[in-house]
Amino acid sequence: MQRNPLPDDPGPVHASHGRGTNQTGVRLYNERLILSLIRRHGRLTKVDIARLTGLSLQTTTVVMNRLEADGLLLAGERQRGRIGQPAVPYLLNPDGAYGLGMVVGRRACELVLMDFVAGVRRRERLTYPYPLPDQLIAFAGRTLPSLIATLPPAAQARICGTGIAMPFELWNWEEVLEAPKDALAGWHDFDMAAELSRLAPGPVRVMNDATAACAAELTFGGGSAYRDFAYFYIATFIGGGIVLNGSLFPGRSGNAGAFGSMPVVARGPGGGAGVQQLIRSASLYRLERQLGAIGIAGSQLWEQPDDWTRFSGPVDAWIEEAAEGLAQAIASCLAVVDFEAMVIDGAFPAAVRDKLVKRTVAAFARLDRQGLTETRIVAGTMGRAARAIGGAALPLLDTFGRDLDVLFKD
Repeated sequence: MQRNPLPDDPGPVHASHGRGTNQTGVRLYNERLILSLIRRHGRLTKVDIARLTGLSLQTTTVVMNRLEADGLLLAGERQRGRIGQPAVPYLLNPDGAYGLGMVVGRRACELVLMDFVAGVRRRERLTYPYPLPDQLIAFAGRTLPSLIATLPPAAQARICGTGIAMPFELWNWEEVLEAPKDALAGWHDFDMAAELSRLAPGPVRVMNDATAACAAELTFGGGSAYRDFAYFYIATFIGGGIVLNGSLFPGRSGNAGAFGSMPVVARGPGGGAGVQQLIRSASLYRLERQLGAIGIAGSQLWEQPDDWTRFSGPVDAWIEEAAEGLAQAIASCLAVVDFEAMVIDGAFPAAVRDKLVKRTVAAFARLDRQGLTETRIVAGTMGRAARAIGGAALPLLDTFGRDLDVLFKD
């Protein structure tokens, strides 16, 4: 969606930078800052915004009036019962903007249409034994028109773009996914963003799927309560993300939080111990194989993603194994950064997530933690939708998220 520039306003948010800024950059920064604050707090008055940002009330009024005129903010009911004029709280307009999100998982793909407050308006899902590029593009070609058509034409113009959340180097996991040799070789030279841009409106961005899930937890979920946290997201394989000083930290290569590669001690069937990567004990492909060993198709986990009660025995055994590995990984993380919280979430039912968190807390309590700062081990709040919401949020955050760099763009 194209945004009209704001009229000149008298003062930017107080900041100290090493180079000058232009007026357009200042206006965009103030605009994004106000939207981000209202997203975090739910609703704020103009006086609240002026106090939180250091902007003058005059500047705040100019910016917020324009955001309301652009359809991004809604005025709430006046707050009466206070001294002086009744204050008007402002909140984000769910219909102010939309994002499309595509999750490329190792067992399933999802396409979602999401509104400005992370409400999923429509979701489409495809399951498979392993992902193939042409299959996913064909799925997008069939599905995107119906997703977009759920909005009236005027609202369709407010779609900001499309975000893709997908694992890196899919071709490296043929053996674990039990795919035929070279079945995933097509991913080597396949540009998913370029191909999807032929079908989807607006710009298309790609992010690691677990990092996208972490962004969703930080922006729309309970992660905003913590200044720093490590985020573990468990799907076919476990991955994660890192938040430092209230901001997502993707790392130099975009692969920060690759917790699946962390070494942990695991016990074998005979009671002996060995070192292996966390991905070998705290990933759902392990549960798939345990189900297969007793004659149950592991694909049923993805075909029935919200109810695993019929698999309670194997699920409980998997939880015990995963919790031991997660507890060790958490201790290793704390030896590097004294995170305020450790957030555990995944593509499984909420009951499974809550039991896994409880078992991980117990396993962590049994470890030698001398010299480590205490942390909170908590459940994530986004669940199976985390990656899809994180993907759909990419174009929204690109357009409206707080971004210091916008001050210095030409």
